[in-house]
Amino acid sequence: MELGRIGLAELRRRYTQDGVAIPAPLLRQLRADARAGARRLAEELAERREALARERRRVARLWRLERELSAQGHARIAGLDEVGMGPLAGPVIAAAVVLPLGLALIGLDDSKRLRPEARERLEAEIRAGALEIALGSAAPDEIDRFNIYRAGQLAMRRALAALSAAPHAVVVDGRRVPDLPCHQVAVIGGDARVASIAAASVIAKVHRDALMRALDGAHPGYGFARHVGYGTPEHLEALARLGPSPIHRRSFAPVREVACRTP
Repeated sequence: MELGRIGLAELRRRYTQDGVAIPAPLLRQLRADARAGARRLAEELAERREALARERRRVARLWRLERELSAQGHARIAGLDEVGMGPLAGPVIAAAVVLPLGLALIGLDDSKRLRPEARERLEAEIRAGALEIALGSAAPDEIDRFNIYRAGQLAMRRALAALSAAPHAVVVDGRRVPDLPCHQVAVIGGDARVASIAAASVIAKVHRDALMRALDGAHPGYGFARHVGYGTPEHLEALARLGPSPIHRRSFAPVREVACRTP
């Protein structure tokens, strides 16, 4: 790389993006450069290179459970997770994700811990690298009918059933899901500890957020595009003013209380 042809600002822009590899020859050239700014950039990029190496090691550790299952003969492993258990409105969405073993997804984590832009980037990378992805949902009226816990399980069973073929094993966040047609391992906090579950949480979260933005147009005034159904002060104020919409969960106390007062 000829540094004279590329400005330091452009190098910084290129190599400080999330997940971008920083070549060792570039660092050597920058360290040997007469410009003080180039040497400072070399140190900055060297720190980022080491941070990226640590991140790769962290992500590799997320695959421990899947590697154990693979060694036991489970060739096709699906991660399963649901999102949207806490909101006052909208469906529960679940995702089943089958990934190639060891796929490197830099920054992969529980979707709740990620910035929106990181979720969007990872969602695209997961979709590009996945062997298969399927979604399932439970509607607000089903949440009211069955309770939120059972509705979450229903959404996960539907996501798994939507795969073209049943996996040999499923890794799921939280507690076991009844009536799955394959070997199952449940991991408390799995969306932050197991690669396939984390990937499923990202897919489900990005899909649900996009769905709630679309529903904001169908049910204006509540602010669904901003809070995606969670009980923010803005949402509670709109709920008190407008009454429940067709996608509100009437079994949830804040909605139930408003519904009882609505003529």
